[in-house]
Amino acid sequence: MNIKQITIIEDGSTHPDWLSLLESYETDVFHSPGWLNSLVQTYDFEIKAFILVDEDNIPVAGISYCQIDDMLDPRIVSLPFSDFCDPLVKTKEQWDLLANKFLEFDVPLTFKCLHNDVPLNDARIPMAGRDKWHCIDLNTTSEALWDNIHSSGRRAVRKARKNGITVRIGETKEDLRSFFELHLRIRKFKYELVAQPPAFFENIWDNFMAKGNGTLFLAEHDGKVIGGIFSLVWNNRFYYKFNASDTSNVKLRPNDLMLWTAAEYGIEKGYDYLDFGLSSWDQEGLIRYKEKYATRVGQVSFLKSVPSSGWSERNNKIRSLLPQLTDLFVDPSVPNEITEKAGQVLYRFFT
Repeated sequence: MNIKQITIIEDGSTHPDWLSLLESYETDVFHSPGWLNSLVQTYDFEIKAFILVDEDNIPVAGISYCQIDDMLDPRIVSLPFSDFCDPLVKTKEQWDLLANKFLEFDVPLTFKCLHNDVPLNDARIPMAGRDKWHCIDLNTTSEALWDNIHSSGRRAVRKARKNGITVRIGETKEDLRSFFELHLRIRKFKYELVAQPPAFFENIWDNFMAKGNGTLFLAEHDGKVIGGIFSLVWNNRFYYKFNASDTSNVKLRPNDLMLWTAAEYGIEKGYDYLDFGLSSWDQEGLIRYKEKYATRVGQVSFLKSVPSSGWSERNNKIRSLLPQLTDLFVDPSVPNEITEKAGQVLYRFFT
């Protein structure tokens, strides 16, 4: 087979060869043109793909990737800020042909696999870690799903309703801004991290919500937005991509009511499942929350390869500096507007 390299720039995610692969594989939202465009529009990344074509010039396998060259060492990631992005391969031969091309770059490589086990046995790009993944099967009725969730989940939903929490669907960029401000605060004050740039959420909104491929659920109490779930749709799958809430109101259980509302919405729409995304093994509280509702659990495998030369001293120094800069900008004394701007500058380097 011949290898064809496709450059996917801002409008290149609609290239016929890539779209052909999306139709012949079970793909996720992180393969979608909308997601690729959001990354390009926000971070000015150049996203490409290696495509394998057969003797009839028909695409049969491929991997999208981002070749990053900035103040850190050059590196390849498939894909930045994506929970996972399985290589679109069906056989070891296809994977080997594609992996050989990546290894020729002689730079650090990162791949993230959830559904595809083919790459996991390649010793050249070994497993560097795993995260937990959860989902809720939606091919059921609301009544059956309600009976299936943990009793603590049902109690939390009832408590939220009793506390006067309501959930509505956000329809405007003002609603999106309300969600982002919650996201910024919880990242800053709970996790001591900067947030993704607001432009990232705006671009996702334009590429998904504006086209009917996503929903922003907002929880309100006494007319104030206290929580949100930013969800996306691709291939009849529903993705719980971002969540944020006001920590001072968390005991009112807005997250549980939003999640239950999203699950009922997904059942009504006929989606296959609600993807909960990743949880690190040390996020015990988050895992317990998801397992109250999840019907399936899996693992995302992180495959990484670093050349024998290793990382440069400059790269290591900058990598050690980024957490220190983060600590400065998430200090409670720093105005949130400054923390927001810090995310706009720094977040692209967290790859």
